[in-house]
Amino acid sequence: MRMIGLMLAAASVASCSEEMSPEEQRTADAADIAAVEALQTPPPQPIVPQPIGYPDIEKHNLYGAGCNFAPEGGGLGAIALAQTKAGYMKIDNAIQRFAPDVGSAKMPLGTRAKYDGTSNSFRLSFLDQKGKQSGMETVDFKAHLVVRNSSDAIVYEADGIAQCGS
Repeated sequence: MRMIGLMLAAASVASCSEEMSPEEQRTADAADIAAVEALQTPPPQPIVPQPIGYPDIEKHNLYGAGCNFAPEGGGLGAIALAQTKAGYMKIDNAIQRFAPDVGSAKMPLGTRAKYDGTSNSFRLSFLDQKGKQSGMETVDFKAHLVVRNSSDAIVYEADGIAQCGS
C-alpha cells in the first residue's frame, strides 16, 4: 500500500515538472475550446417553408423571370423563388429576402444556385440538366432544395420541381 502511495506521489511530481511546449499548449487549448463550443451549439431547429401565393407575389412585387421550387407532395405552390436580383421564401408567415451568391453556379435565366439571407441560406440544384418543356415559356427540372441556418446546419431539405421561366 505504501508503495502505491509513493508511486502516485512520484507521478504527480513528475507531471508537475513536465511543462507543455507552447505548441502543445495551443493544441490542448484549441481542443478544450472546441469541446466547450460543441456543448454550446444548440441542435438546429427545422423550418417549415410555406407556399408563396399570388397575394404574396402581388404584395411584395415578386414578379419576374426565374426558377420557382415546389416540393414533391406539396402541391403546386412554390416555396422558394430564385430570381436574378433576389431569392424569396415564406417562413413563419413572412416573406424573407435572400441575396444571390454571385460565386455560386449560374442557373437558367440569370439565377444562381445559392442565395444568402440574414438567418438562413438556400441552395437549389437540378437533378437533371435537360428539363422538360411545361408551357410556352417554362421548363420544369427535377430539383433539390437545401436550406441552412446561420450555423450552416440543414434546417430543411426536399426534392421537387423547379419551374424556370418568365
